Amino acid sequence: MPLRIDIITALPELLHSFINYSIVKKAQEKKIVEINVLNLRDFSPLKHRKIDDYPYGGKGGMVFRIEPVYNAITYLKSQRNYDEIIYTTPDGVLYNQKMAIELSLKQNLIILCGHYKGVDFRIREHLITREISIGDYVLTGGELPAAVIADSIVRLLPGATGDETSILNDSFQDNLLSPPVYTRPAEFMGWKVPDILLSGNQKEIEEWKLQQAIERTKKLRPNLLNTSDYEKE
Repeated sequence: MPLRIDIITALPELLHSFINYSIVKKAQEKKIVEINVLNLRDFSPLKHRKIDDYPYGGKGGMVFRIEPVYNAITYLKSQRNYDEIIYTTPDGVLYNQKMAIELSLKQNLIILCGHYKGVDFRIREHLITREISIGDYVLTGGELPAAVIADSIVRLLPGATGDETSILNDSFQDNLLSPPVYTRPAEFMGWKVPDILLSGNQKEIEEWKLQQAIERTKKLRPNLLNTSDYEKE
């Protein structure tokens, strides 16, 4: 069974281009993943498919009404069991590679794209199982975070990429940033590729890559080494 990701959004057109290009498109064609985009307005019981309203207690902004969100999630849950119902929100848990790996092992996921001032909090209290943020900043809506989450999951699925071994060398895969990478020509404008990479000695090359990864992580993202096996290197 392919991994299924259902994305609930007020702006489905923002996600259609994402799911129809590159690795994500190929993974769907290979039946490795199934991604469905649901228009939240289709689940509104109100005239003109209204999905938002003013918040109780005043202050500016609009809030997703509870009915369309509840209806959309209930509709999906009536068809299958979901491992996670994810809500994209700036006050969620910061997303990382470890979480992507965890989610890639699931079978069925729902991602609810936040918008406006958010969603009626009762949805978060009673239906959402995980709240995710992709960074400490605010976007216009949760469609971009949903695309980021889905893309990071899909590329981890077996068969999704042309070279699965390259996934093992990605940044954050072992709490380390990736080492520097080079390609032809070996010299350009006097700038040379490190000799070790041209040596053909694979053992020494791998040792060099690991050391470079450790050094770059210490310099650029030392926080990643706090719980890493490499912190005392």
